[in-house]
Amino acid sequence: MRVGLILMEALGGLRRNISMVISVVLVTFVSLTFVGAAILMQGQISTMRDYWTERAQVAVYMCSSVSDTQETCIDGEATQDQIEQVRAELEGPALNALISEVRFETKAEAYAKLVDQLGDEQASVLTEDQMFDSFWITLKDPSQSQVIVEAFSGVNGVEEVLDQLQYLDPLFSALTVATYIAVGIAVLMLIAAVLLIATTIRLSAYARRKEIGIMRLVGASNRFIQTPFVLEGVFAAFLGSALASAAMIAGMHFGVEGYLKGRVPFITTWVSMQDALVVVPILIVIGVVLAALSAGFAIRRWLRT
Repeated sequence: MRVGLILMEALGGLRRNISMVISVVLVTFVSLTFVGAAILMQGQISTMRDYWTERAQVAVYMCSSVSDTQETCIDGEATQDQIEQVRAELEGPALNALISEVRFETKAEAYAKLVDQLGDEQASVLTEDQMFDSFWITLKDPSQSQVIVEAFSGVNGVEEVLDQLQYLDPLFSALTVATYIAVGIAVLMLIAAVLLIATTIRLSAYARRKEIGIMRLVGASNRFIQTPFVLEGVFAAFLGSALASAAMIAGMHFGVEGYLKGRVPFITTWVSMQDALVVVPILIVIGVVLAALSAGFAIRRWLRT
């Protein structure tokens, strides 16, 4: 009976403050949507980083007939002896322990790949003789790529040593900054939601001050008086959390799986619907816990005044 009475009091408070409840639901919905987006974005960054880090290679470009700007290429095209010297260094005990695979690409293979990518017409501005012989090195630990770069930088016959990870770092940095921005907005919106819930509870308590006074006179405990108000905040926050979860799942289904996956070909690994479903209980817990804490604090403070 007491449980039924508490629920009736909570539902009555929600009806009396319907406009404020809608405000709480909307603010909670927006803030937790940002939280969910930030979590999934960070997961996407981690997934992309792991995927590309495993596949990133270090390229050692040998001098070609057009390499006349590097001090290591003053003698022109790399000789066969210089190519074999680089190969021997890669197969030597010092570097071989770091290397998972080495692939040598000839000028003919590089030109054929260029033609395949650009077509005969656009590739015709270059000749096969202008291409580079190159070594493509896959490391067991990609974080050790600087060892390869330092080993062959300045070696005669080597025009350039490129670490593919250096091109990905700016992208990952930009995405991380975007995640921080989303988190910052989410925190601000959560603060707004907490303050709005506290204000709603205080207004609800003020509107029912006569009832609360009567309850005190008949010996009702503070917990019995406070519980309906806490339930009001929790219920509103739960609705906002549920809406945020639904929006996140819809965004994953229609936005990521239905749109982005088919239009962003250079990203081969994406967060999945399973990841989104894992985030759902996190959003609900965040919303309910914050609402319970803010509502409880607000009603206890009001009762002491």
